[in-house]
Amino acid sequence: MADINTIAKQFTDFYYTTFDTNRGGLQNLYRDVSMLTWEGSQILGASSIAEKLTGLPFDKVVHKVVTLDAQPSSPTVASLIVSVTGLLLVDDGANPLQFSQVFQLIPDGGSYYVFNDIFRLNYGA
Repeated sequence: MADINTIAKQFTDFYYTTFDTNRGGLQNLYRDVSMLTWEGSQILGASSIAEKLTGLPFDKVVHKVVTLDAQPSSPTVASLIVSVTGLLLVDDGANPLQFSQVFQLIPDGGSYYVFNDIFRLNYGA
């Protein structure tokens, strides 16, 4: 297995660049067995996940990754868990929001797909 930190960095760079510029392009990263938990709501399947992401109530978003951690997630499959924290700026707002996101990536034909994805905003105390 290639270095998991390199894989995690390449994946998150691609994911957030695509999210910020063309959310519909993220559908290819998910499969019919993939699940996204967005702020506590579970969404199953690539097309439903893409529908959720493209239907979010903002036009412009910019992600800034602050921390990125990766670990292997199986002793028998070259899969990994990627944990991200960061800031996102929505519709040119003045106050960035804190977010956390966890991905479970599964190998698939020389690349990876998102099996599980958990997203949470931190609204503060």
